[in-house]
Amino acid sequence: MALYLCVDCGGSKTSAVICDSTGEVKGRALGGPSNFAYIGLEAFRREVAAAVSNALKSCVSPPSVDPVSLPPSTPIFESAWFGISGVDSQAAIDKLTPILSELLNIPPGRNLIVANDTNLLAAPLRMYDDVDNAVTVISGTGGIVVSFVIGEDGGLKEMGRVGGWGWILGDEGGGFHVGREAIRQILMESDIASVEGPPPALTLGKSTLKSRIMELYGVQDVYELLTVIHLPDPLPSQAVAEDAPKYSLIPREKRLSQLAPLVFSSAFEDGDPLALNVLRSTSGMLADQICILLRPGTPRGVKASNGVVCFGGSLAGVDAYRQLVLAHLEERGHIFKHVEFVDDAAAVGARGLSVAARAARS
Repeated sequence: MALYLCVDCGGSKTSAVICDSTGEVKGRALGGPSNFAYIGLEAFRREVAAAVSNALKSCVSPPSVDPVSLPPSTPIFESAWFGISGVDSQAAIDKLTPILSELLNIPPGRNLIVANDTNLLAAPLRMYDDVDNAVTVISGTGGIVVSFVIGEDGGLKEMGRVGGWGWILGDEGGGFHVGREAIRQILMESDIASVEGPPPALTLGKSTLKSRIMELYGVQDVYELLTVIHLPDPLPSQAVAEDAPKYSLIPREKRLSQLAPLVFSSAFEDGDPLALNVLRSTSGMLADQICILLRPGTPRGVKASNGVVCFGGSLAGVDAYRQLVLAHLEERGHIFKHVEFVDDAAAVGARGLSVAARAARS
């Protein structure tokens, strides 16, 4: 039985999906975070191996209750496609390809595709006959936008990319950006109130974003948030006092990205004006990045009215947030012909490999 593997390696989880030659999913499994730029080679290989090994359990005959050992003595997969968060250069691809080739017993070449995770989201480009481009928008733990067309060889050809610089430098529209903007706006509100007086209270009985965040961190004064956010990352060997606050055990990036669910619930469930303003700001900056790709008069720009925008990631999975991004784009004169949300990029990628194999055989 011919098998096709696709692995979506993200900042929050690793998703491995295996399809047969008909495109039917035969196995799937999840692993831990596998953003190559964040966790390094050893941890990356470990997470990928665990996800693939567990996905293979239901593909062997008879099905196994234990993970399948890797690398296999003989090749198992006809082809494999890795969409990896943090792979932003040919040098990174060249570094990972030998590791994945050895892990799967697939020689480097056309049957082993190693690329950024945005490539997986562009699969809907093949679903429509009335478009000539796709813009993929990832808004999850991080954020990045990339444009594609179909190349002369029938594969995806990247035209332009914006963002994906990581949490220190950007990740506009992603979870870290949302958390950071929430803290920034809470602090700015207090700064303004120090001059103009306190802002009007919200309707009694509603849980506000500000109160939720302060309760989460166990602080009473807004400016204590500065201590929370700037406290250095915990060291692996660091002794922890019994009365140490929980946030001191969390890496700085996670202290901010973990706030995204609070912002979303405060905005879309409670109608908190502050939370709504945070999401208008972050979605607007994500739209600004998309607009850089939408310059049809430039050598590699594409046109929204001739394209499909493909969203992916946990934040983009919230329809109200996607609508904020699309509204910003419309205000700037960009309306896509089709809008897709790809909620299972690994499955789409695995099916795409099987389709390509059938087409090659025919």
